[in-house]
Amino acid sequence: MKPPGRQVGRVGPRRYGARVPDLPDPPPGPRDPEAASTGSGGDDLVAVTAANDAFYAAFEGRDLDAMSDLWAHDPDVTCVHPGWTTLRGWGEVASSWAALFSGPQHLQFILTDTHVVVSGDVAWVTGAENLLDVDGGATIAMINVFSRADDGRWLLRAHHGSPVVARQLDEDPGS
Repeated sequence: MKPPGRQVGRVGPRRYGARVPDLPDPPPGPRDPEAASTGSGGDDLVAVTAANDAFYAAFEGRDLDAMSDLWAHDPDVTCVHPGWTTLRGWGEVASSWAALFSGPQHLQFILTDTHVVVSGDVAWVTGAENLLDVDGGATIAMINVFSRADDGRWLLRAHHGSPVVARQLDEDPGS
C-alpha cells in the first residue's frame, strides 16, 4: 500500500472512437505539471487517467468484457446512469451495461473539464461527458470513483452521470 498523499491533475479534452464524421481532434491536454512531477503520485495520476480512458473506450465500443475488467466485482459498487435509479452491487451494475450495450444507441464521448484527484488508494475523476450520437448530443456531468486493488490496478467503485440542463441568463441580472 502506498503512503497516503493527495495528487491533483487536469486532463485536456479526450475523444474516444470515431463514429461521428467530421469531428475535429481535440487539442492535446497537458496534465498539471506540478502533480505530474511528484513521483509515484504522478504515476498514479497517469494510471487513473488511463483507467478512466479505458472506461469510456469500453463504453463507446460497447465491450462488456472490457467494462467488466474495469469494475470491482463486489456488493459495494454503485452506478447511476442519467435518468436511472441508483444501481448497487456488481450484479445490478453489470446488468445495466449489458442492457445499454444491447440497445440501439451508439454514443461517442468527448470529455472536457476533466479533473483527476488521487488520495492514497482512492481516486476520483470529475468532468463533463459531451455525448454525440446520430440524433444530436447532450452534456452529462460525471464522477467516476476508483480504488486501488491489491494487484495495483485502479478499479471503478462508482460512476454517476447527471444531465446538465442549459440555463438561460436573464438579460437584466438585477431583476
